[in-house]
Amino acid sequence: MIGGGFWHARLAPGTSLRHLAVAMSEPAETRLDLRGLKCPLPTFKTRAALARLGPGDLLVVECTDPLAGIDIPHLLRETGDALEAQERQGAAFVFRIRKAPVRPGETAG
Repeated sequence: MIGGGFWHARLAPGTSLRHLAVAMSEPAETRLDLRGLKCPLPTFKTRAALARLGPGDLLVVECTDPLAGIDIPHLLRETGDALEAQERQGAAFVFRIRKAPVRPGETAG
């Protein structure tokens, strides 16, 4: 099929294949609003969200449960994911979590 089909798609002006490949490999950011949920739900939902992320992706969790300040860092010690930042914004606790890279012998997902 000449002149059409999947392989003949056009890139936007100013976009190179190299630029497209870099954009596709950038880590994704996912936001999780858990305000109003009580222990242990913020931890359970954070664990489930992390399981769906790819290595290097960022998860931003917002919650109001004061025990999350203890429970979520403890969860990350178990999972091996990195807590990049933890802060208080009004009544909410905000956690910036980086999904750990796949370790040798493990599979992603």
